[in-house]
Amino acid sequence: MRVVIKIGTSTLTHKSGRENIRRIEELCKAVSDIKNSGIEVILVSSGAIGMGVGKLNLKERPKDIAGKQACAAVGQCELMYIYDKEFSAYNHTVAQILLTAPDLKSEDRHEKFKDTMSKLLELSALPIINENDTVATEEIVFGDNDTLAALVAESVSADLLILLSDIDGLYTADPHKNPDAKLLSEVHELTEDIMSLGGGSASALGTGGMETKLRAAKIVTDAGCDMIIANGSDPELLYDIMDGKSVGTRFYAKK
Repeated sequence: MRVVIKIGTSTLTHKSGRENIRRIEELCKAVSDIKNSGIEVILVSSGAIGMGVGKLNLKERPKDIAGKQACAAVGQCELMYIYDKEFSAYNHTVAQILLTAPDLKSEDRHEKFKDTMSKLLELSALPIINENDTVATEEIVFGDNDTLAALVAESVSADLLILLSDIDGLYTADPHKNPDAKLLSEVHELTEDIMSLGGGSASALGTGGMETKLRAAKIVTDAGCDMIIANGSDPELLYDIMDGKSVGTRFYAKK
């Protein structure tokens, strides 16, 4: 089984932008245990800009491109240092891969990416992927790691994509505004009504919202891969997902 796990900024950091140490430790422990069971795991990790905001002691995420790129440059070092340290404790070797849109759009570069991923998995490494925010301005403005994770899952023929975010799953309405909103545990078809449930980003440090997650669901389910949206505040729910229990919202691949 091959699983891609996308980790949102809100899962990795406190609202201050500083890393959420306890949650990161729990996440790396759970991922390591899942990998030990024989499941191939690929991480798509947000958090570079958010961690850069914290590391640079900024009061808020910059709105200008240069500011975001500076935060990404500082934060990416911090992010990979933390992952390397945590996963090394469980004898797992991490590999950093920074991508831009042309890397997946160009046929030649796309093939090289897939070859590299195949070799890393063959070597039992743990690939950790992020957008190359320091050079790809269009990715900062328009990009999001939900879409990136979906494209990665499609590229590596993953069986499952898990999006860890700050929300339990897809609701019938915005649960922050409507107390009557109900969680949808399963989605078998991405109808117009389902797609219309997308909203804005709930996190001040992140870029993705429900709209980007539904677009990601469309990409992977069309490619024959299931997808789950779950709350990253409790990384141990990854065990429940691997055990086949109902967690968050599961989008089923097209048959």
